[in-house]
Amino acid sequence: MHTPVTIIGAGLGGLTLARVLHVHGIPVTVYEAESSPAARSQGGMLDIHDHNGQLALEAADLMDEFHAIILEGRQALRILDRDGTVLLDQADDGTGGRPEVQRGELRQILLDALPAGTVRWGHKVSSTRALGEGRHQVTFADRGSVVTGLLVGADGAWSRVRPLLSTATPEYAGTSFVETYLFDADNRHPAAAKTVGGGMLIAPAPGREIYAHRERGDTLHTYVALSRPLDWFATVDFTDAAAATARIAEEFDGWAPELTALITDGDTAPVLRPHYALPTGHRWDRVPGVTLLGDAAHLVAPNGEGANLAMLDGAELGKALAAHPDDIEAALSEYEQAMFLRSTEVATYEGAELHSIDSDDNTAQRLIDLFAAKGQPADQAPN
Repeated sequence: MHTPVTIIGAGLGGLTLARVLHVHGIPVTVYEAESSPAARSQGGMLDIHDHNGQLALEAADLMDEFHAIILEGRQALRILDRDGTVLLDQADDGTGGRPEVQRGELRQILLDALPAGTVRWGHKVSSTRALGEGRHQVTFADRGSVVTGLLVGADGAWSRVRPLLSTATPEYAGTSFVETYLFDADNRHPAAAKTVGGGMLIAPAPGREIYAHRERGDTLHTYVALSRPLDWFATVDFTDAAAATARIAEEFDGWAPELTALITDGDTAPVLRPHYALPTGHRWDRVPGVTLLGDAAHLVAPNGEGANLAMLDGAELGKALAAHPDDIEAALSEYEQAMFLRSTEVATYEGAELHSIDSDDNTAQRLIDLFAAKGQPADQAPN
């Protein structure tokens, strides 16, 4: 294949695609809006699954590097009732298929595996347009433009490439996270640290949940999930950390203090993360010379699969292009049909309504029952 590939977005999906293309000797350039790899925090923990994310890393020939960043013991899981009763205490015995890593460290091994200059930082897309015959022009804010014969949008929820293929836009999914961190938790927040344990904690209830991860060292990363309209969150003054913390904690009145401490004892100001989603089963007709992957293609509210699916998208697209070096359209069609199917299956899995935060069945015991019925381990986490 001689047509260089242009990727918009240096997230996990775009970088996985770039790495797989590099392994197969296919020229590629990635354009990223961020000014550098360290421009912002890359988020928290990811459980990388053996049936998708790890397959992508195998295709990228990065399994050794992946194993080197796994945080041992972090597959441990506790599920608690709102009164603090521990209903599930699952140890990490090393046999689970979802080892945990820090998102930023995973991104870094992908960056390190690409030739210098592959990623062009500080290139924020302002517009894209079709030129005909499968060629597209991408214009960057204050950085000129490029013309490409193969354009891949790996640029997330608010993709600037998506309009070339689809009129769909993300809509608010009805839930949001409020994030905070507890640092040096074993010493400074011992009750919360003991409650979380060595891995992840989930405390679900109808309309609200508390998740917490033990990240590298003894940092606890809390995700408070609430099913509320955006107008409700607009009444919370997130510029006043103390007031915002108190308001969010009110939603958990009566919960065990060791759980609410994950909110009230935060060492960082609470950050609102609204969840958006594209229509379930989002797809498009084949358009020559352009495609999407990851959240740009199939954005959903966090369900534990987002990063894994994005990486698998990147790997599968890279393999398809390598397998059809003289027929780009055949490669894109093969990739898209498989991607549409797997992303829809993940979004509509059996039991999804039961596990919905809005369900009256969204309780600790029902969550345990759901995993048992599906014959799956319970270490599922948002990402």
